[in-house]
Amino acid sequence: MTEETETRAQGVAGIRDVVSIRLPAASAYLSVLRTATAGLAARLDFTLDEIEDLRIAVDEACAMLLSEAVPGTDLTAEFELTGQEMQVRVEVATVGSSAPKRDDFAWMVLTALADDVDAVTDTADHMAIVLRKRRGAAQSTAGPA
Repeated sequence: MTEETETRAQGVAGIRDVVSIRLPAASAYLSVLRTATAGLAARLDFTLDEIEDLRIAVDEACAMLLSEAVPGTDLTAEFELTGQEMQVRVEVATVGSSAPKRDDFAWMVLTALADDVDAVTDTADHMAIVLRKRRGAAQSTAGPA
């Protein structure tokens, strides 16, 4: 086995699996991200409910970011798949906006649908929302019925 083939084989085994998508920062393109989210979650064998939760969470995160986005710029999404978890980072260019309010309804929806949610504002002109969802996380924390 050559070194290149071995590296590819390790990638297939789940060492690092990342998909990046860049779209115009406009709500008309969010259906593309919802579809990509569902397809990637299905690849990790998420349940139908977990897939729908992720689709809604990504849509909500994007809606929050689009309200702050500079018109005519792009929204970027990075999906990282690791074992039983998917991390999604959506990011837009902004004009000096602050982090999303963590006490509004949209943020509560995000935290209810994803296992971990964070807002990242490393610079004054970019905002990102990062969310993580683990397969079976809700089932393991719910306990016996």
